Parts: sequence; structure tokens; C-alpha cells
Amino acid sequence: MATLTQFPSRSHGTELKLGFVKIAGLVLTVACWFWAGKVVPGHLWTILLIAVAPFLQFLITLLGRRALDAHPDTVRAQWASLFVHYGEMIVLGVSIFPAIRIVQEEYLDQTPFSFPPIIGQVLMMVTGLAAALTVLNLAIRGLGLPFAAKLSSRLATDWMYGWTRNPMGLCTFAFLCSIGVRYWCMWWFVVLLVCLVPGWIFFVRYFEERELEIRFGAPYLAYRAATPMFWPRKPRQICQERARGGL
Repeated sequence: MATLTQFPSRSHGTELKLGFVKIAGLVLTVACWFWAGKVVPGHLWTILLIAVAPFLQFLITLLGRRALDAHPDTVRAQWASLFVHYGEMIVLGVSIFPAIRIVQEEYLDQTPFSFPPIIGQVLMMVTGLAAALTVLNLAIRGLGLPFAAKLSSRLATDWMYGWTRNPMGLCTFAFLCSIGVRYWCMWWFVVLLVCLVPGWIFFVRYFEERELEIRFGAPYLAYRAATPMFWPRKPRQICQERARGGL
């Protein structure tokens, strides 16, 4: 039987506060993304957003982990996840969207060598579909949605989550790499690997795994021991069954 998170009963006022924070966080995130997408390429703000903003992931993660360790319970995990996930979404989005705009406007068909555009387009479609399937996987098997829109109430350990603990992040990374292939822009890969990925891996390792350990306990530890963090591997059936049913 699947392991469910038993959230303590909350008052109506607490539910309203959580709902308000979720809506406010979503509005703020979209507003920041929209503003970043309108920044004129070449301005100082562009450099700061693309190259510097992603490193705020480290600060956000450290603050979130500190909050978790101060009160390691499911209520604190829920609140910390809201603020940390929205912070991650903002700093990643304000870096990615200006970079994509520059790639589209300044690097298309301007390099001495490039793959046929159809290759990049197919890769973008395939990896984008895979990322969408991970969201569906989490919704069905984990009863949750990404970026703390709804924290999973069940530990997702099968389907795509049986092969890797972070299929959503892996597929999103593959999609972003496909953009670089589509426009054959080498500095896009530099930004991705040097600026974006290190902070995201730190967030997953240092905050997200601790948050899941607090909410799911021993079953998550069994799942973590049996399933690779990123690189897919054929699921280990026995360990997965222990993760689903508890120890």
C-alpha cells in the first residue's frame, strides 16, 4: 500500500493563508518572468539576470534548509516548500527567458555549423512531451503538482519515478539542451551548465531530499537508496515495493 503523508489538521485560517501564499507566489513568479522576458538584450540587466540571478538558488536553498532543520515537521516542510519552490522558479525563470530570447533573435542560422533545424525541433518536442508526462506521473502516482502548487501526499516511486528520483528535472534539462541544439548556440550550453545546473542540483540535494525525508520518513530513505538521483537505471523491484509499503 502506498505511503501517504498525514498532514496535521489545520484551521480554516491556516488553509486560507496557504492558499493566499500560493496565489501570491504564482502571480509574483509570472510577473517576474514577464518582466525578464522584456529586458532589452545587451543591457547590464541582461547579464545580471542570465549570469548572476541563478546563483541566488544557493541562498534560497540554504535558508530553506535552515527553516527545515529548525522545526523538522510536516507543517514547516509545507511552508518552507512554498517559499523555496517559488523562489527557485523566479530566479531560474528570470535567467532562462532572457537567454532564450537572445538565442532566438541573435543566433539563429548565424553559426558556421548547425544541425538541420528539424533535428532540434524533434528533440524539443520529444523532451517537452517527456517533461509533461513526468507532471502527469506525479499527479497520478504522487497526488501532487510541481513547484509546491500541491505537495505530493503519496510517495511516487514507479513509472518514470522508478527509473530516477528526479525525472521532471532531468526531462526539463534535456528540453533546455534541445534548445541549444535547435539554435546551435554554444554559450547557451555554458549558461546552462555553469550558471543554472549547479544551483539546481544543490537545491535538490540539500533541500528537496531533506523535505521529502521529513514528510515520508523511512519509505523515502528506502526509495532514495534504490533509485539514482538523476541518471536513469532499471528499477529495483524489491526496494521499490519496500518504499511503497513502508518498512
